[in-house]
Amino acid sequence: MSDRTAAWIHGINAYSLSEQTQIPAVETCARRGNAPTRLEGVDGRSRDLLDRDIMLINGVRITTPLRTALDLGCNLRRREAMAALNEFAKEHGITRADLNQELPRFKGRRGVVQLRELVPLLNRHVESQRESWTLLAISDAGLPLPETQVWVNVDGIPTYRLDFAYRLAKVAVEYDGEDHDDPEQQIYDEERRGWLVDHGWIVIIVRRGDFTGDRLDAWLREIKDALTPTYSSRRF
Repeated sequence: MSDRTAAWIHGINAYSLSEQTQIPAVETCARRGNAPTRLEGVDGRSRDLLDRDIMLINGVRITTPLRTALDLGCNLRRREAMAALNEFAKEHGITRADLNQELPRFKGRRGVVQLRELVPLLNRHVESQRESWTLLAISDAGLPLPETQVWVNVDGIPTYRLDFAYRLAKVAVEYDGEDHDDPEQQIYDEERRGWLVDHGWIVIIVRRGDFTGDRLDAWLREIKDALTPTYSSRRF
C-alpha cells in the first residue's frame, strides 16, 4: 500500500471532498524491477523503495509515514501536498530534517521540485487542511509568515486562540470552516472578534471559497495593507 491509501491507514485523509463521495482506487506500488498490479480497483505503480521505506501493519506491507509523506509531497497538487505534509508532521512527528535527509534520493523524480519548495514551510501546529492552504497562500504572496495558534491574554490569562497572528502588528488571520456555520459558534466568534477589534486587533477572515481568483486576492491584500508601516502607524 502506498500514497493516499497508505496515508489513510496511517490516520491521515489526503482525499479531496469530491473523491470521498465514491470508493477510491487502492494505491499500491511494486519495488522497481517487479511488475505493478493490474487488479481492478487498484492503482499499481513502481517505485524505488528501500527496506526502511516499508513496514508491516496487521500483515499488510505499507510505506512508512516518512516515505508516504515524501511521495505525497511529490504527487499531490501543491495545496493538498502541503496539507498532507503538515498532517504527517502533526500526527507522526515528521520534521524538516527528516524530509531533507531523504530528498537527495528523489533527485530527478517528477514532483521533487515541489516537495523541495514545501519542506521549509512544514508546520506541525496547523490544525486543518484549509489552514495549510491559508498559510501556503500567504507564503506564495511573498508576505511574512505569521505565528500559528497564538493565544491572546485577557487579564493575564490565555483566553482567545488565533489560527494565525502577527503578534506585534496585532493582525489576526483566521480560517472559518464548516464548523463555524453552527449558530453557537457564530455567536462565540462574534463576541471573541469583537473583543479583539476593541483592543486594537485587525481580524481577517478566510472562508472555504476564498482560495482562487478575486476572493483570494482580496484577503491577501487585506493582510498586506494591515502590515504596511503607514497603515500600522496610522492605526496604532
